[in-house]
Amino acid sequence: MELLPRSPGEFGSARYWDRFFRQRGQRPFEWYGAFPELCPVLHKYVRPCDKVLVVGCGNSELSEQMYDVGMCEGIVNIDISDAVIRQMRERSGSKRPKMSYLVMDVFQMDFPDAEFQVVLDKGTLDAILTDEEEATLAKVDKMFAEISRVLQVGGRYLCVSLAQAHVLKKAVEYFSQEGWVVRVHQVASSGDKQQFVLPIFVYVMTKFRKIPGSAPRILEICPDEQQKPMRVESTEQLVAAVRDRQHYALLRSQLSGTPCGEQVALDLCDRESGRPRYTLHVVDSPSEKPSRDNHFAIFIIPQGRETEWLFGMEEGRKQLASSAGFRRLVTVALHREQHYEGMAGIQAELSAKVMELAPPGLPAQQQVPFLSVGGDIGVRAVRHRGSSPLSGDYVVEDVRGDGSCHFRRLIFLRSRNVVQSEAPLLPSLPLQGQKKRRKDKKKPSPAEPPAAVDKSYLCCEHHKAMVAGLCLLGGPDPLPGTPLAVLVVGLGGGSLPLFIHDYFSQAHVAVVEIDPSMLEVATGWFGFSPGDRLQVHVSDGLDYVAKLAAEAPAQYDAIMFDVDSKDLTVGMSCPPPAFVEKPFLQKVKTILKPEGVFLLNLVCRDAQLKESVLGTLREVFPLLYARRIAGEVNEILFCQPSPEAHRDTAELGARAQALEGALRQPGCPWDSSYVLADMLQAIQIL
Repeated sequence: MELLPRSPGEFGSARYWDRFFRQRGQRPFEWYGAFPELCPVLHKYVRPCDKVLVVGCGNSELSEQMYDVGMCEGIVNIDISDAVIRQMRERSGSKRPKMSYLVMDVFQMDFPDAEFQVVLDKGTLDAILTDEEEATLAKVDKMFAEISRVLQVGGRYLCVSLAQAHVLKKAVEYFSQEGWVVRVHQVASSGDKQQFVLPIFVYVMTKFRKIPGSAPRILEICPDEQQKPMRVESTEQLVAAVRDRQHYALLRSQLSGTPCGEQVALDLCDRESGRPRYTLHVVDSPSEKPSRDNHFAIFIIPQGRETEWLFGMEEGRKQLASSAGFRRLVTVALHREQHYEGMAGIQAELSAKVMELAPPGLPAQQQVPFLSVGGDIGVRAVRHRGSSPLSGDYVVEDVRGDGSCHFRRLIFLRSRNVVQSEAPLLPSLPLQGQKKRRKDKKKPSPAEPPAAVDKSYLCCEHHKAMVAGLCLLGGPDPLPGTPLAVLVVGLGGGSLPLFIHDYFSQAHVAVVEIDPSMLEVATGWFGFSPGDRLQVHVSDGLDYVAKLAAEAPAQYDAIMFDVDSKDLTVGMSCPPPAFVEKPFLQKVKTILKPEGVFLLNLVCRDAQLKESVLGTLREVFPLLYARRIAGEVNEILFCQPSPEAHRDTAELGARAQALEGALRQPGCPWDSSYVLADMLQAIQIL
């Protein structure tokens, strides 16, 4: 039987609704929002003594149920369909004598002014406001004006709606401009299978006398009946808050079905500030039959470790879920702007919310374990916050890594899970020093570093690969005592140029950094200190290289680019696109010695763009090697201007071993975990 209209405009036609209810018969029709779900909200705003007008009542049971439970008896129901009004009079006439049904158009009602304390609308506005055409909006304005007219001051217009953005925006803007208080409630689901996946909302518009002038608008959202309403500043914020809840409902619906092939991510925000507090990733493992208890688990990522491959990358989370052996694993990352009361506090805070993400078929009363590494939530201490016109907001923080190791990191907050620079921290003060500090009763200031940076260790794998790339230089083995001229574009925390300066005693290193704030961070927090052999030029790398190419060609043995892009819309985060355009690369080649090497840190997720970059590099540099960094997007490109400089993998490995052996000599400390030869084993000629 065809009950839907041929066009949305028919929703406003009395003829359509007469035909609809004649065909449907006596069966009640509820668009959405059953009485048990709506009851908690209705009880807040409908009093037994109120006179209530229900507009567009149809043959819904809502009025009857409100009457029967004693919520209210003075209910007047109107509808444009004569057929449905006759049905409802027959159904309720003798049972509910104080309730009436009238054929009436909501656009032109016959009631006197200020007749009602409550106007209740369940789906009528949604049915009328089907588009944003001028004629439709004019009809809605007329409907709102009539509702306003028949409501007393202090009365409430309760509108049950699916809250499509244009519907919510229209209602909020109209009534808030009239000086009404607007509050939006999300209706709690009953748990039964619903006709609509989207959540139901109730707009509560409370009528106040309009105050002349620009009185502040009061807009609120109440996502949970157990919590206080949350104030928002604008219509746009209110619409966005509702949209977030709709997206979450769709996500829950998706997760309640078959296991997801792709990982789903969502942020849970702090109620007071609105800032993200937790970032969740839902990871489903291949459909192996789980053991009796291995259906679902929550994994709390220790603070500061969310950037690690195992936790921060999709493939890493897949491996984690597979190792854990659960059908569905939800990883939880903690945000640096938030405070947490330990693992027990997080578990108490998240338990109810994460159960909404449980896999289908989870047994009733199933205990869901909370997992972590080491049994705690990790350590993160923000040492410095800053903001730069070029780099945006950034933080310097100390974190505890795997085991007892501590690291200092530079993070650009526009990419909160990307470590821009990292350096290990030397062990804390010896016990005697700790006792003295306690005796003096002076707490360490968070503005001061608690320990020195260990300059002997390169944390970043791509920096290790760049150092290993020095083995490509011509002439004798590049031992630490060999004179070298090195240009590094991109300072960050300064660990790469500082390492080359410290371990290659005859190297002269020039660093180009466009952002003066980064020089302050490197010197103040990462132990970087310029000198005779280590100079920093605050300049745009493009301009600096172009000037050198014009004035002093062929002067560098090695040129290293480790510079991030500020443009997040490009599929390449390192380097900026202008650094790999052919005219600029030809300038780079000009200032490079014929036997030198150009090393480029490439971070590109756009396969087509990456192929274009590699093609341009081949046009300028006849010899091109690549070294992928395991578990990362980074790829180090080794470019040489002469094809005669080619060396096979065995020769490169031997040169790397020679360099490493020299670095291990007395007086030249070297961490035993370094194996430069390994960095060159997987090198490929492109």
